[in-house]
Amino acid sequence: MKNRLQDIATLDLYTNKNKIKWLIFICSIIISFGSIYYTNLLVEELKDREKRQIELLARALEYASLNTDNLTFINQEIIQQNTSIPVIVVDSDENVVDYRNIKFKKRSTEEDRQKTLRKEVETMKAEYEPIVTEDALVYYRNSELLTSLKYYPYIQLSVILVFGVLAYAVFNQSKVAEQNRVWAGLTKETAHQLGTPIASLMAWIDYLRNSPVWEENKEVIQEMDKDIVKLRMVTERFSSIGSKPVIQSENVFSVVDEAINYLRPRISSKVEMKVNGYSNEIEAMINKPLFEWVVENICKNAVDAMKGQGVISIDIIKESEKFVFVDITDTGKGMEKSMYKRVFNPGFTTRQRGWGLGLTLAKRIIEGYHRGKIYVKTSEPGIGTTFRIVLHGSKEGVSGFKREDFLIQ
Repeated sequence: MKNRLQDIATLDLYTNKNKIKWLIFICSIIISFGSIYYTNLLVEELKDREKRQIELLARALEYASLNTDNLTFINQEIIQQNTSIPVIVVDSDENVVDYRNIKFKKRSTEEDRQKTLRKEVETMKAEYEPIVTEDALVYYRNSELLTSLKYYPYIQLSVILVFGVLAYAVFNQSKVAEQNRVWAGLTKETAHQLGTPIASLMAWIDYLRNSPVWEENKEVIQEMDKDIVKLRMVTERFSSIGSKPVIQSENVFSVVDEAINYLRPRISSKVEMKVNGYSNEIEAMINKPLFEWVVENICKNAVDAMKGQGVISIDIIKESEKFVFVDITDTGKGMEKSMYKRVFNPGFTTRQRGWGLGLTLAKRIIEGYHRGKIYVKTSEPGIGTTFRIVLHGSKEGVSGFKREDFLIQ
């Protein structure tokens, strides 16, 4: 019971992964804005503090000009203590009288210093109103510490974002690699386990062919033989997925027709299946057992969508010398546009029974092994759906394709 609950929790996490991603994203945004808001509060508090310091400095300068007895104390304890806030004092004619914490270029002349001071005054005017004393104006701007603190949260968030993206990319890549290893190991083991019973069944079929029951049960035994051949093909498919499959030029029409001929007697008689090829000699780079598997999976999904009654049309189109299109159209219930990509997600299914892996497997075979493309070309609720498979027409295309080459409508 405990394990069952754990499985359900894991499944819920997986099926709701998009919602969880959005939740994490929203929480990150809240934390980011919270950090920026709090830092801005600190910046505003420091601004007020620096403004009070400058006001105190201005009053000290004014007091010093009137009370020469305390000039040494005021100069040492108030004026000289400002070591961070840039300040420029000008007279009523805008002539610089004094300044503090202004940076000049190395080896600058007196003329260069005056130009720098005038530029600083203009910058300070734009930033804050000057503090007015009896015979002077005191201009100032934020200290370097305050300026750094103002932009610190944005720099911090940028660094965290870059680190997060890199960490996610590395983690995602390692997760995909691990899934590939598990997938390959599982398929190899499945193929290995199927080998023994299939060999045994083949021996039994040979025994029945040479037994007295052959003539009486000939048709039944022949159908059993076909199913055993199919099991051998399934084993070959699993074996191909567990290793690097051989991709070679094949007659697409013949491969599709063969797959359909096997399906016809094994699905509802109310389903009509048609293969339309503008030419019976269209060839593409495929692995026959795996590509047949893709066609079967899509057709079986189509039969379920039509509830065992309707038409499945397969159109084979040579789009150019580079690409071959295989369009599989059904007259089923169709789907909304928002489901176009979701149908390929592992576990996605509209049936009460089913693992939801058929289209996921088809996508993996076409895009992972054939370096092609599979997607929902069109679909309308109540009318039907068309899946398009894009295959390469030459070996060069399989090894050196570009995603932008695909003509996706």
